[in-house]
Amino acid sequence: MEKIILASASPRRKMLLNQIGVSFEVMVSDVEEKINYELPPDELVKELSRQKAMNVAKRLGEGFLVIGADTVVVFDGKILGKPKDKEDAFKMLFMLQGHWHEVYTGVTIIKTKDMLVESDCEKTEVYMRKLSSSLINQYINTGEPLDKAGAYGIQEKGGLFIDKINGDYNNVVGLPVKLIVALAEKMGVDLYQNIFKIRS
Repeated sequence: MEKIILASASPRRKMLLNQIGVSFEVMVSDVEEKINYELPPDELVKELSRQKAMNVAKRLGEGFLVIGADTVVVFDGKILGKPKDKEDAFKMLFMLQGHWHEVYTGVTIIKTKDMLVESDCEKTEVYMRKLSSSLINQYINTGEPLDKAGAYGIQEKGGLFIDKINGDYNNVVGLPVKLIVALAEKMGVDLYQNIFKIRS
């Protein structure tokens, strides 16, 4: 069984892999992301996840399975990444409140033995309830929104603002784990062996 490497320092992605029982190590990608905003969001996140996974895979020998991921929030066709500052976070949250938006996460898996690459994307629709400017500012002052795409964390305090979702909840957190298992299966790797192995 290949050793699994997560090409991300995201505590949320680490949490999700830990929750399903995957044994893995973290090796953070240091690639300078080349973002082509002309791409549709599903292709953009797949491309960014490929850049991250490939950056790490090239540093490793055989016997590894590298997972790269990238998440963006999309509202009315506009791609929202992580806010630059508090003012940017306010603009994002004010835009999202009272509306549906989409969360896209691209995932790439690379098998280093033969550099096989599989990529795909998960999309989830999310409805954020109406928020007052005062409440938005209170949330921003917690510091939580500043390192998250779309300026909120559904698995933390930001979850209080979410009324409905259509699709994979884990995708909104930042890592669609079912998609990871499916992509690994496409390249002949059974992650269930890792997840359900008997621990002495």
